[in-house]
Amino acid sequence: MSVLTETYVLHNGVKIPKVGFGTWQIPNGEVAYNSVSYALEVGYRHVDTAYVYGNEESVGKAIRESGIPRDQIFVTSKLPADVKTYDGTFDYFERTLRNLGMDYLDLYLIHWPWPWNEKGKDYKKENIEVWRAMEELYRSGRIRAIGVSNFDVEYLQVLMDNCNVKPMVNQIRFFIGNTQEEITQFCQQNGILVEAYSPLATGRLIENDAIKRIADKYNRTVAQICIRYVLQRNALPLPKSTTPSRIKENADVDFEISAEDMEYLNSLKNTVE
Repeated sequence: MSVLTETYVLHNGVKIPKVGFGTWQIPNGEVAYNSVSYALEVGYRHVDTAYVYGNEESVGKAIRESGIPRDQIFVTSKLPADVKTYDGTFDYFERTLRNLGMDYLDLYLIHWPWPWNEKGKDYKKENIEVWRAMEELYRSGRIRAIGVSNFDVEYLQVLMDNCNVKPMVNQIRFFIGNTQEEITQFCQQNGILVEAYSPLATGRLIENDAIKRIADKYNRTVAQICIRYVLQRNALPLPKSTTPSRIKENADVDFEISAEDMEYLNSLKNTVE
């Protein structure tokens, strides 16, 4: 499973494993601990969590007890969407480190451009303040890379116009039929890595007949096609599962989708309702 050992290089030179293990909606406790432990056992070296997932304690425990040196595992967490102040950023960063039982993060992201219940409101000024704190944490060496999540072109451009350190990552909802071309192209033109959460559209692509036909052609599962597709779009997939067989299957993506089939997959629209 060589793809698990392959990396992208962020614009600051930090290497990030090409496939990450996502933990959204995995409950804290035994389920999160066992899922992350198994993912590490089968070769994942990149784990993505967030303060609001409520599972940082179990994720951190699984990483610490894996027997794998900390510097060989790439760990991402996220600042809650509701935290939009300079001081609050430091406060919640410390909380995340305490939860994880770690003294540094590999990647820290602003989870959303605006608070959860104020979607679409203008928080550009506040995000600049938050980013100022992120830059300080980055310069202190306690975070190896910084970025954002769910930012569109407008929000990202404002940040770039007012920062000293350009975001290294933008983690967005990205899957076959929903590749957010405007923001994806903007990021790739500006050296910002696109990370794809929900690469299977939270499982809803599994029953898609068009993708099933491609999967049958390659003797692969729909999930494997979806994850491989993201990689061939030069983005970083974050598949999530709590089932050991699927965790392993999602990492077995060392094959190539032809240019013709990629074109076909790119043409699919409205793959989920």
